[in-house]
Amino acid sequence: MEKRKILVTRPQLPPLNEFIPLLADIWDSRWLTNNGKYHQEFEKALANYLGVPYVVLFANGTLALMAALQCLRIKGEVITTPYSFVATTHSLWWNHIKPVFVDIEPDYCNLDPERIEAAITPATTAILPVHVYGNPCEVDKIQDLADYYGLKVIYDAAHAFGVRLKGSSVLNYGDLSIVSFHATKVFNTIEGGAIICHDIKTKKRLDYLKNFGIANETTVVAPGINAKMNELQAAYGLLQLKYFDTVIDGRKHITEKYKQGLENIPGVRYLDEPQEVDYNYSYFPIFIDESEFGRSRDDLFEELKKHGIYGRRYFYPLISEFPTYRGLPSAKGLDIAFEVSRQIICLPLYPDLADEIVDLIISIISEMVQVDSNKVPVKVLKTYKEKRKFPKEK
Repeated sequence: MEKRKILVTRPQLPPLNEFIPLLADIWDSRWLTNNGKYHQEFEKALANYLGVPYVVLFANGTLALMAALQCLRIKGEVITTPYSFVATTHSLWWNHIKPVFVDIEPDYCNLDPERIEAAITPATTAILPVHVYGNPCEVDKIQDLADYYGLKVIYDAAHAFGVRLKGSSVLNYGDLSIVSFHATKVFNTIEGGAIICHDIKTKKRLDYLKNFGIANETTVVAPGINAKMNELQAAYGLLQLKYFDTVIDGRKHITEKYKQGLENIPGVRYLDEPQEVDYNYSYFPIFIDESEFGRSRDDLFEELKKHGIYGRRYFYPLISEFPTYRGLPSAKGLDIAFEVSRQIICLPLYPDLADEIVDLIISIISEMVQVDSNKVPVKVLKTYKEKRKFPKEK
């Protein structure tokens, strides 16, 4: 018998019996792509659910990031984080933009606004932060810096679908926000993504860019690409949206169970849920302080695998450590990001993860602790939360 595998995530699927009639309708219409009925319905439904002005659907989140940079005509240098999935920085590279890495703050792993200003040069045109694990960046401070220096702000919000800050979607911040609907995300359309924008003019430009720049049968207005979402994914997404609140409830239950079981284990830290945030429970990262836990993060990673449990070290190594980027001057001196990347492991999290599996994971972690009574733990990371302030009411 094949050994059971518990992966870090498992895609949530809509009921097949509800999807089949939509497929039959698509089959009858033979309209598979190019702004069909379900594409239009899905854009409107997303905008309404999220509470945002306009949504532009894409085939995936990476193409959405690339198109967002094109839409705002970003050039030169862009300040971003080394602590993310590589698509964040790859989108800059493909647009011939130089990434400038800035260190993160340790408590939520987001770009540290206190360090951004020192990295701004005459060549800087934008800031590309990431709402890591769905925790909102310090959007007010970032926007203040952008306004003062005349910079654009594009948020990689791949993890932040459904997240609200003071009752409003976090996707409303910045000039543009990008979400991913990849199968690993809290909301998926198998593959897919979207850009959230604030006005119809920007939406039209993005619509042109994702469809070869075509305005009509005889007019091409921009050197666009083919980045459209098809009708099957859009119909699938409409069904996913119907069940999304239930998905969040399931993920919240698992998250609270982890927190309860791990709260008193030495050397294990998890992220506090930010105040004034409606969270989406997209990931459950823990951070292993080897000096207190007595074993390394990688020891835990390997021990879990022995039990068929596959956590993920999101994000390790840092983007700045990969060959394409490690020669950049800004790839050095990212001390907090470097340390966090050596401590992080995301534990399995999905709505139908059995309670007994969560209990097993907690038990494995608890049994691994090796406390040296003669060793005084040293807290390496500085406390950041006291300085963290959420945006003023607008």
